[in-house]
Amino acid sequence: MFPSTLPFGEPDLMRASAFRRYLDESAGDADTRASGLSTLTPSLLMDLLRFEQQGQHGGLLEILAACIRHACRLLLHLQADDRMVPLTMFPVERLVHCPMPIRQFMALRLGDLRVLHVEPALLRPPGDRVQAMVGETQHYGPLGPLLWELALRGSRAELLPEIAGQAAYRISAGLNLRAMDIGGSMAEAVARLKRETSNLRGIAQWPGFDRERAMRLLNALYLQGGLMVSRTHPAATHEGWGSGRH
Repeated sequence: MFPSTLPFGEPDLMRASAFRRYLDESAGDADTRASGLSTLTPSLLMDLLRFEQQGQHGGLLEILAACIRHACRLLLHLQADDRMVPLTMFPVERLVHCPMPIRQFMALRLGDLRVLHVEPALLRPPGDRVQAMVGETQHYGPLGPLLWELALRGSRAELLPEIAGQAAYRISAGLNLRAMDIGGSMAEAVARLKRETSNLRGIAQWPGFDRERAMRLLNALYLQGGLMVSRTHPAATHEGWGSGRH
């Protein structure tokens, strides 16, 4: 088990400057992203390093998508203004742990959140046999609504690479979005995607939508595990090529 970079059970949020000093002193490396990634499983590390090899940095949404694909529990240290907010992701259990109330977290400027460090999760989910490693119950919450808000209001305004390119999209009939706060044109688009298959250009022309809102919706649906992506459907076009680049 890798040691946590935040004291276990500490309710106060660490200052970003103190966190950076801690990482520099403990790792002897100013590249906090690389020092964190090096502790991950090889398959997840290779996935995340795609962005580094393309001259980009994997943002929060890209890292969350990789976390879900690999079903890996991760601890993400996020900078919000001058404080660090640790988020522990449990993709299999569809839970998230945060020391501040989830509603308070989602009220932050989500587009300004910056990932400074990623490491294997220290905490365990509720019900785990190692009770000493389970956090306080009130700090756990459902993962779905958090992923939804980060996709719609976070920094990434382009399609995730996994769903970009020549493609047509539809929602699986069994997708449950009741926990999400969806209304208006967004709810209409979700209902429409359950009935018909469309490409990015088509969705962007629906009432209340433009290209960016369409891409954010598709990212949000993908992270909920309910987006069906077809590369061979007649509606698939090349409209999405390059839209996965940040």
